[in-house]
Amino acid sequence: MKLPLRTVSMLICAVALCLGQSGASPLAPQASSPATEVPASPQPEAQTVPDNSGAAAAAPDSLKAAAPQPAISNAPKSPGPAKSAAGVTPEAKPGSKPYIIGPLDVLDVNVWNDAHLSHIYDVSPDGTISMPLIGLVKADGLTQSELAAAISEKLLSVLNSPEVNIQVLKVNSKKYYVLGAVNRSGEFPLNGETTVLDALANVAGFHEFANQKKIRIIRQGVKPFIFNYKEVSKGKHMEQNIVLQNGDRIFVDE
Repeated sequence: MKLPLRTVSMLICAVALCLGQSGASPLAPQASSPATEVPASPQPEAQTVPDNSGAAAAAPDSLKAAAPQPAISNAPKSPGPAKSAAGVTPEAKPGSKPYIIGPLDVLDVNVWNDAHLSHIYDVSPDGTISMPLIGLVKADGLTQSELAAAISEKLLSVLNSPEVNIQVLKVNSKKYYVLGAVNRSGEFPLNGETTVLDALANVAGFHEFANQKKIRIIRQGVKPFIFNYKEVSKGKHMEQNIVLQNGDRIFVDE
């Protein structure tokens, strides 16, 4: 059967039109799918960046606020010890007693504006000194200020308002003794208030086998005292560190 030419051409156009529509439809979704995926990925990345920067910025602010606090608390502590240390020095020996003059002591007597009376005097064995114009003056048993007052009173008969000053140049009347296992033993002058620890500081150390825990202090008419150098030198049992008297003897055994 033969078809007319016009009919054949119309069929060919219809087939071509169908083929064109079926080829364009699958390409459309392929192009649209990548378009939707591309903007979705950068959005979460952009949101995380400002969050991390804000946390990092908050950390140094807290550190800066905490840094000056310890510096302020330490500042006022430094002057505290300086004041306490400065207050200890003038109170080292608040209860020290004045020296009592005795026989054979050497005194420097200074009478203001009078070179004839100002002189160095030895206290005699009977406890007196001999001065020009006023003769004998008892010195034994007096302090320096008491002897100066006694001399001034006698000088009123020859001087107007005499001013007298006395210094002890050498102590010969009062002594103590350190004997035994020490490097420097013997007789020592008792210059003012002297404790056992003060006396042992003058002996240049102990022998190698000296018994430093049981040192004896012998005093006439009294039971011997026991002195533990190991303890007292560390600030323990300070009641053992007694004040020496004239004639005391310290024995360091081995």
